[in-house]
Amino acid sequence: MTSQHQNTPNRDQIRRAPKVLLHDHLDGGLRPGTIVELAGDTGYSHLPETDPEKLGVWFREAADSGSLERYLETFSHTVGVMQTREALVRVAAECAEDLAEDGVVYAEVRYAPEQHLEGGLSLEEVVEAVNEGFRQGEQRARESGRRIRVGALLTAMRHAARALEIAELANRYRDLGVVGFDIAGAEAGYPPTRHLDAFEYLKRENNHFTIHAGEAFGLPSIWQALQWCGADRLGHGVRIIDDIQVLDDGSVKLGRLASYVRDKRIPLELCPSSNLQTGAADSYADHPIGLLRRLHFRATVNTDNRLMSGTSMSQEFDHLVDSFGYTLDDLQWFSVNAMKSAFIPFDERLAMINDVIKPGYAELKSEWLFRDAASTSGSVDSDR
Repeated sequence: MTSQHQNTPNRDQIRRAPKVLLHDHLDGGLRPGTIVELAGDTGYSHLPETDPEKLGVWFREAADSGSLERYLETFSHTVGVMQTREALVRVAAECAEDLAEDGVVYAEVRYAPEQHLEGGLSLEEVVEAVNEGFRQGEQRARESGRRIRVGALLTAMRHAARALEIAELANRYRDLGVVGFDIAGAEAGYPPTRHLDAFEYLKRENNHFTIHAGEAFGLPSIWQALQWCGADRLGHGVRIIDDIQVLDDGSVKLGRLASYVRDKRIPLELCPSSNLQTGAADSYADHPIGLLRRLHFRATVNTDNRLMSGTSMSQEFDHLVDSFGYTLDDLQWFSVNAMKSAFIPFDERLAMINDVIKPGYAELKSEWLFRDAASTSGSVDSDR
C-alpha cells in the first residue's frame, strides 16, 4: 500500500487527473481576451476595462464582495457580449477547450437561453449555437490529444416567468446535446416553488433537473427544491450544513432534512471558491465540504464561475488538498460521485467511471513507484 505522502497529489498530477464538472456557468467562464474582442465586434461599450489582464482582475475583485447579489451583477458584461450566434459558438467552443486543457473529461455546462435574445436570436437558435460550439470545442480537444464530453443544462431565471417555456425547450433538445434543466438567480424572494409548473412538466416527461438551492438562502430553499419540486440534484446545497450539529464530544447529529439528503444520495454541487466569495463559507479549511465528505454525503466539487472566481477544477482540488490533506483516493471519490450523478444514461456513466476515471487515477497513483525507481537507479550496489 502507498503511504499518505506517496498518495498525496502534486499540482501537475491534479491537473492531469480525470475530473468531472457538474456546475459551471457558460457566461461565468469566458476568457477575458475573448470578452474584449467580442465587445469590439458587437459594439458593446460598457466594459469597465479593455485590457484583458486588467479585465480579468476586475471580474475577480468585483465578485469577491461577500454578496450573492453583487456577484451576479458581474454577468451583465459577459452576457452583454454573448448576443450573436458567432459569439455563442466561440464562447462554447473555448469553454470545452479550456475544461479539457484542465483535465476535465465530462462537464455539464449551464446557461440561460432567455438572456441571449437581445441581438434577435430565437431560443432555438441560441441552443443550436451553443451546441455547435461545444462540439467544435470537443473536436479541437481531441485534435490536441485530450478528450472531453460536454452536455448542456438549460437554465431559467428564477425572477422571470419563462421557466415552463425553457423546460419545454430543454425537453425538445434532450437528445441533441441538452441533458437537463436548472433554475438560477438570486434565491431570496424567489423560491423554486414559483416554477412548479416547469418541474411538474419535466417529471411527466421523465427529464432531469437540478435547482440552485441552499447557497445564499438556507434550509427552506433546499426543502422546497427536493420535497415540492423533486430536484435530482442540489445546485450548491452547501447550507445543508445548517441541519448538522457537531456536539462537544465530536459526535455528529443530523437533522431530518440532512439525513434525507444523505440517505437518498442526493448530489450536492458544491463550489468552494464561489462560496467563499458569496459568504457561504469563511475559508477553504472551514468549508462544509470537509464535514460532508467525512459523513459520506454525495458531495461533488465544482467551479461555478471560473472567470469570476479566477478558478478551475484543478485549483478547486488543489485548495482542498491543501486544506484537508486529501489524497488521490479522495479526488477519485469526488470525481466518481460526480459521474454517478451526471444526467447521461447509466451505461455511459458507468463506462466513464470504469474506462476513463478509475484507470486515470490508478495510473497517477502508481507513479510513485517509478519515481522511487528513478531516484535509486544511480545508487551503488554495496554488495559489489
